[in-house]
Amino acid sequence: METDGDLSDAELLTALAAGDLGALRELYDRHAPWLSIRLTRRCNDPDLVSDALQDCFTVVWRDAGRWREDGEVAAWLWGIAVRRLVSRLRTRPRARLVPLAADERDAVPSAEQSVLLGVEYGDLGQALAHLSPEMRAVVQATVLDGLTSREAAQLLGIPTNTVKSRLHRAKAQLRAELAGGPA
Repeated sequence: METDGDLSDAELLTALAAGDLGALRELYDRHAPWLSIRLTRRCNDPDLVSDALQDCFTVVWRDAGRWREDGEVAAWLWGIAVRRLVSRLRTRPRARLVPLAADERDAVPSAEQSVLLGVEYGDLGQALAHLSPEMRAVVQATVLDGLTSREAAQLLGIPTNTVKSRLHRAKAQLRAELAGGPA
């Protein structure tokens, strides 16, 4: 079965579940670029991001028939990708910093880049680094991405109450860390 570029994501998953590897190629071409960008916002190690992305599409290939058709395929893919990244981060708790190229060091950062650099490398970044990968994923989904608890739960593949409790614990730990007290 040869896939057509006009097929919806849901139709491509159905075709993939029936054994059409062209459907996997089409899904990868559509979704890998934005998934890679979003994963890179969570981890600055390109090797971990690449591995998580490959793991994601391996899961998609293996489990295409398990998609329940009760939401967007993109949200399902994001949930898989972020869980693969969290899993990889558990085995390597400290991702290495990516050095900037000479021309990037000399460039004046945009306002958004300055804020993100302050979050990543400032006191807040250090406090975020001390959170467990699970709590950090919830903070990033709800605070940095602006998702509701329900949306974050769907994307992360965990119950809404788990998102809320992890966020509550993460905020308490961040407050204590930023205040200089014990977590």
